Amino acid sequence: MTKRAWQRMLSGRRLNLLDPTVLDIEVEDIAHGLSFLTRWNGQTIGPHGYSVAEHSLLVEKIFTSMTPQSDPKWKMAALLHDAAEYVIGDLISPVKASIGGNYDLLEEKLMNAIFQRFGITRPLPTTIKKKIKIADKHSAWLEAVQIACFSEPEANKIFGTPKLKNFDKIYIIPNAPLKAKALFLKRHTELLNLM
Repeated sequence: MTKRAWQRMLSGRRLNLLDPTVLDIEVEDIAHGLSFLTRWNGQTIGPHGYSVAEHSLLVEKIFTSMTPQSDPKWKMAALLHDAAEYVIGDLISPVKASIGGNYDLLEEKLMNAIFQRFGITRPLPTTIKKKIKIADKHSAWLEAVQIACFSEPEANKIFGTPKLKNFDKIYIIPNAPLKAKALFLKRHTELLNLM
């Protein structure tokens, strides 16, 4: 008997996890899943968990501040950099490393379908991929220090010392999931209209 390898989405789509296609992907499903998925395994301060949707918005904001003239599709790539997590979850880096190959393959297939759905060519140019990674690490540093109770030296050791201008003017206040979803969808629409 074949095991089920799909998930029904709120949009009504049936997402094949092992062989996803662009027809399986809806931004509303991504936004909903990411807004209810917490970063840091929920180990953050505040009345709400800090969602992957909010993290994605912060990464895109940092990426855009680093590369304000970049093509809107690369800003969209930054916004969607963790989009596969809407169905496979947000595993902390040490767990991802211990799981290895199968998780990476599943994530890669999902990301290919997601990026194709929104007009982003893969593989990303090396310079763009590196800048998104820098923005991701800077976001993780801010999250670690501001809401996950890391000391600055500890965050510097794990994520590197941030070197961006006005970095100290970004403040994280976790939102309720439906507010995070609305903010994610709003930014997605703005970027889509620029592409």
